[in-house]
Amino acid sequence: MTPETLEPLALPTTPDAWEGWVAARAETGLARARELVDGLRHASSGLTAEEALRTWDDAGLALGDVAAMGSLLGNVHPDEGVRTTAERAEQDVHRVLTELTLDRGLYELFAGLDPDAGRGLDDQGRRLLEKTLRDFTRAGVDRDDDLRARIAAVNERLTEVDQEFSKLIRDDVRTVRVAPEQLAGLPDDFVEAHPPGDDGLVTLTTDYPDAVPVRMFCHDADVRRAMLHAFLNRGWPEAEPLLREMFALRHELATTVGYDDWPSYDAEVKMIGEGPAIPAFIDRIAEAAEEPMRRDLAVLLERYRADHPDAARVEMADASYYEELVRKERLQVDSQRVRTYFAFEKVRAGLLEVTGRLFGLRYDEVHDAATWHDDVTVYDVVDLASGDGLGRIYLDLHPREGKYKHAAQFTLTDGVAGRQLPEGVLVCNFSRGLMEHDHVVTLFHEFGHLVHHVVGGHVAWGRFAGVATEWDFVEAPSQMLEEWAWDAGVLRSFATDEAGEPIPADLVEAMRRSDDFGKGYQARVQMFYAATSYWFHRDRPDDLTARMLELQERYSPWPYLEGTHFYASFGHLGGYSSAYYTYMWSLVIAKDLFSAFDETALPGSPGADPGAAPDDVARRYRDRVLAAGGTEDAADLVADFLGRPYTFDAYAAWLAR
Repeated sequence: MTPETLEPLALPTTPDAWEGWVAARAETGLARARELVDGLRHASSGLTAEEALRTWDDAGLALGDVAAMGSLLGNVHPDEGVRTTAERAEQDVHRVLTELTLDRGLYELFAGLDPDAGRGLDDQGRRLLEKTLRDFTRAGVDRDDDLRARIAAVNERLTEVDQEFSKLIRDDVRTVRVAPEQLAGLPDDFVEAHPPGDDGLVTLTTDYPDAVPVRMFCHDADVRRAMLHAFLNRGWPEAEPLLREMFALRHELATTVGYDDWPSYDAEVKMIGEGPAIPAFIDRIAEAAEEPMRRDLAVLLERYRADHPDAARVEMADASYYEELVRKERLQVDSQRVRTYFAFEKVRAGLLEVTGRLFGLRYDEVHDAATWHDDVTVYDVVDLASGDGLGRIYLDLHPREGKYKHAAQFTLTDGVAGRQLPEGVLVCNFSRGLMEHDHVVTLFHEFGHLVHHVVGGHVAWGRFAGVATEWDFVEAPSQMLEEWAWDAGVLRSFATDEAGEPIPADLVEAMRRSDDFGKGYQARVQMFYAATSYWFHRDRPDDLTARMLELQERYSPWPYLEGTHFYASFGHLGGYSSAYYTYMWSLVIAKDLFSAFDETALPGSPGADPGAAPDDVARRYRDRVLAAGGTEDAADLVADFLGRPYTFDAYAAWLAR
């Protein structure tokens, strides 16, 4: 069966059908998984290793489809009833997964398989068997009955707490009310989109399309401060008990199955390998960023003191605003001018065109596809060389009530060669009009995950499909794709102003120089977040705010804004847990991956050699890194592409320049 013969998932076509569809899909998927596992139990003595693993993988695929649906629709569907049903489905999957991985009979079945019997397992089969056995032992299958029962209860509660934390952040949209004259400095289109209410005041929300421009452009320091205060307090104080419980449960789970702490348990299956290596990596990045941070902070503080002569440090609420002044006055980059070249519709079309050229893909819009909201656009992804359909993508890119507040790629279905098409969803919260260039970069970044999911969704085993690599490599392909959002040739193909004039190359070059400004202190902010994620899990402090203050003073360039609690809306404490360091770990690899490309004519740009579309390097990258999914260790995939192991050198050179 070839990819183009497979059909994408049929979604409900009417609003009132969604809740029943979610419930039915969950029931069917869970029943299918149980049926497959029951078949394993009853036929264990007559199965080859490959047959047993295939049945187990199929059961995992059935459960994964339900969990993916639950996670996606629990975060994006406009109907609260559907979201609740989806969240319940996700809970049910985690409950079944816990039950299965604590089943000693199943473990003994897999432990007793002979990988050499019959035709024997190939390399991927052996890899799957090894990881399956590791999953069982990490789950605690070798503990006694009482401990296994406690582990099951802990896992079930962890799923509930994680969902409660995510829902709290998603639903807690705060507002700032200001007089119209206090919007001075903000772009005209922003002001026009925010008319005063009946009481004469303008309502600003903590959603990104409001919060980011206000912090960057608003002249009124009180408004900037009020916005940041509201933004950093989302989820607080309700998040405090949820986070304490989450950290305690994770620690209990890790120590019950034989690890010193949660970070040690979590790191074992990542590239970094060991929990204590995380703070060592954080400090290595912090040290490398020290000199660049001090250099750029001196420039920023000089400009800040022109308005605040006695200031010892730049206040956090003022940082984005004065950074923009430095870029405009000293680096000749006016972000308000820059954004006039980035109308959302043009950016979306340009993104598809550029990545299509880069990776040898075509995106066919499916105008009659059913979706959960009218904002969502749908495309079938086609391989240009073969004409095969590779999968389907959904772009859900604007904010709305009850929707996930950040930017992420969600799975709808994982792909398996000849079995099921990969389908992925890009969930973001961008303006419908003009976009800040930072948001354009974010869009390219998140789309990198989507390409990885689709291109990597044609391997033989569901366990290795798409972005199923080590967690601390997952961001690298997306971070590398950001580079295309900084290339003058790429941007000129879609970034045009209202008159149709493309963005000037000298402006893009100035934007690059401007982006380099502040990267040292931005790296330190990232290390503050990474340290928070690690030490909150490692030490489980009694006073979260006090520990946050210590870490902020150690790593961040910005002083604490009194009365704020950023961790209460730090959603990565849920999904990434103690491993937020992975963003920077991946960036180190991404900079090395990008070194293989010719920056003077990036493949996929209109200025690149049309005879190399897709470019040989880009095609090799697609085939050896993205298409491989999780079939090999990430370090081996990178070494295969680069012809050598990855190093810290490219990142260090970029940070220092």
